[in-house]
Amino acid sequence: MTDPILKISNLTKRFGGNTAVSDINLEIQPQETVAIIGPNGAGKTTFYNMVSGRMTPTEGKIELEGQDITGLPPHKISRMGVSRSFQINNIFPEMTVQENVEVAVTAFHGHSRKLFNFASRNKAVQEEARELLAKLQILELADRRAEVISYGDKRLLEIAVVLATRPHLVLLDEPTAGMTPDETKRTTSLIRQLADTGEYTFLITEHDMDVVFGLADRILVMHRGENLFVGTPDEVKAHPEVRRAYLGEEEEEEASA
Repeated sequence: MTDPILKISNLTKRFGGNTAVSDINLEIQPQETVAIIGPNGAGKTTFYNMVSGRMTPTEGKIELEGQDITGLPPHKISRMGVSRSFQINNIFPEMTVQENVEVAVTAFHGHSRKLFNFASRNKAVQEEARELLAKLQILELADRRAEVISYGDKRLLEIAVVLATRPHLVLLDEPTAGMTPDETKRTTSLIRQLADTGEYTFLITEHDMDVVFGLADRILVMHRGENLFVGTPDEVKAHPEVRRAYLGEEEEEEASA
C-alpha cells in the first residue's frame, strides 16, 4: 500500500465542556474517494472544518502527504494542495462561467485577481479553463454569466473552480445538496467519472445515501462525535450498529451536522 495522502490521528475538538469530535483516526490513500456520514449532531462538519483549516483541533494531528498541517489557516492548506467546495456557491455571479475558472487558473499560477486581464489575454489559461469546463460537461455555458445558469450547473462550475487549483485532495461539502433528482444523478455521475480518471482524491460529506454508496470507496461513519465504523459501502450497509445509528434514521439527517 502506498503512503496515505491524508493521515488523521486522534483528532479531537472540544467547545468548552462539550466534545464535538473525539479521537478520530483515518487514512486516505491517493486516488481514493472517502465519504463521511452520520446522523444530526455526529460532528461531521466540525471534523471537515478541522481538515480544511477552518477550525483548530483541540488535540490530534493532521498530515497531508507526510507534512503536518494541524491548525494551519485555510489559505496555507489550500496552497499545499487541499481545495474545498462549499454548500453555498462560491463563484463570481457577474463573471461568465469561463471567466470564473480563468480566475482560479490564474491564481494557481501565482497571479492575483487584479491581473484578470492577464487571464483574458492568455491563451494557455483560456484553454485550461475550457478543458475543465468540458470535464464537468458545462463547456456550452462558457460565455454565459454565472448568475443566470441553473443551480445544478453552478455547483458543477464550483467544482471546476476547485479543480483549477490542481488539488492533491478535493473536499466536497454536500455536492448534491438542494439539487433535483436529475441534477443529483448527473452530478454523481460526473464526480464518479472524475474519480475514475485516477487524477483526484476525494473526501466528501453528503447526506444522500444513494450518492454516498454510488461514489465512496470507503465510508467513515460518525456518531456523537466518535468514529463508529470505517468500511466499504457493503460493509457499512451490513453493519448492525450503523444500521441502528444512522441508516434507519435517514430522514433525520440534515445538510450540515
